[in-house]
Amino acid sequence: MSYIEGYDPHTLREIVDPSECRERLGEIGGQRSLPALLERVWLLKVLDELDEALTVAETAVRQARMAGTRKDLLRARILHATILQFRGSYDAAIAEITTCAEEAEGQEWPAIAAFAYQHRGKVSYDAADFDAARADFKRALFLRQQAGAPEDQMQSTLMAVDAAERRAAAASVAV
Repeated sequence: MSYIEGYDPHTLREIVDPSECRERLGEIGGQRSLPALLERVWLLKVLDELDEALTVAETAVRQARMAGTRKDLLRARILHATILQFRGSYDAAIAEITTCAEEAEGQEWPAIAAFAYQHRGKVSYDAADFDAARADFKRALFLRQQAGAPEDQMQSTLMAVDAAERRAAAASVAV
């Protein structure tokens, strides 16, 4: 079940029902499987409980490193970086996601690479680097097409490209 009801066209953040997210957090409880940890991180992130999200994200990265696949580790690291982004640590988030994107492309995992570029674009967008954001969103779109991504992922990426282009145009007019 997806808890995402849409995306804010100005911030590109997920729109969720907080009560549904809190209910799901309660259902997950203290489960320690990697999928449960990653879901907890995401739920805590969208609920703006960033300190706890960071702690759980660090646990997920450690667990993925010790017992998961390379793909699991990349997903966990990207999600960890999104917590850094939400906390305003844009440089650290970009550095982490960049290494993940490069590895995913090197391994020819287009879906994970697209996930990384989409999130790196969001970090750049938050940091008001709209040209870099647009480039990453376009790269994510290409990789998602290559991977045969679902329509909702394609639409969210197209919306992000459009938002970055609008913000870049507005920034160039304001200069």
